[in-house]
Amino acid sequence: MIGNLDMFGFQALWSPFLLIFTILTIVLYLYITGKGRHRFKDSEEISNKQRTFFLISMILFYLVKGSPVDLLSHLMLSAHMTQMAILYLVIPPILLMGMPAWVLRKIIHLPLVKPVFRFFSKPLIALFVFNVLFSLYHIPVVFDTIKVDMVYHTAYTSVMFLGAFIMWWPLVNPLPEEQRLSGIKKIGYIMADGMLLTPACALIIFADQPLYSTYSEMTAWLAALALCVPAGTLSGLDLGGPELFNALPLVEDQQLGGVIMKIIQEIMYGSILAYVFFGWAKREREKDEIDLNKAMHPKMVE
Repeated sequence: MIGNLDMFGFQALWSPFLLIFTILTIVLYLYITGKGRHRFKDSEEISNKQRTFFLISMILFYLVKGSPVDLLSHLMLSAHMTQMAILYLVIPPILLMGMPAWVLRKIIHLPLVKPVFRFFSKPLIALFVFNVLFSLYHIPVVFDTIKVDMVYHTAYTSVMFLGAFIMWWPLVNPLPEEQRLSGIKKIGYIMADGMLLTPACALIIFADQPLYSTYSEMTAWLAALALCVPAGTLSGLDLGGPELFNALPLVEDQQLGGVIMKIIQEIMYGSILAYVFFGWAKREREKDEIDLNKAMHPKMVE
């Protein structure tokens, strides 16, 4: 059964520093896109839809990284997989759709960013890099090494988070000059991405024994938990082991995590697929109407 999480303390449960960071980021966004917009050349007013997308992405970010969900992700693999699915498959596209084109344009044209971004944002490279990072992460020896070391964990997950943004970039970025894929190619891109993510999910879903020692062995589990819970608090707790906080056997919790990841992936990819398809169909219909109008009224066009 889920134990009493209050024993881990307020800091582990609600991450006040991340809450402050999230609030400051939202305030900065509202200032840059509002009263401070005149300070930026070529800036344009943003829509309420963009503002809503950004706020949703930041709220989701805090919920999965700063709320008790983050603590649960160190206690239960199913919670960790849910966290990963939202962090890498849900937040990046929503955040990109909430960013003004003129802000993104300034970021990707920074001298240090431009050459790196230009290379890694190529669709095939973006697709390959994220899926390699994602698949490698779920190899047991890699996973257990990263989960118990703060430097490795921060570095790898940060790179994977950036990789997720670059992976989503060809599909949802708002810059006209960065539309490198046509509608039909975007559909193929989404389908390929879904196929490349499947092996990692299948590994977890169909395993008949616990794969990760950081969720099954006491010593490794405590070492991983130390990345989330302050050392002073953790040392004063008498914990019986991972099973104390889980209503399911370890293998079933592991399988549930893989299923949750796959379900969220399918929902998100299906939503983006519909978004891309209907947008493409609309543009094609408008193009056909223009061509038909030219054919029927050639003199008016001239």
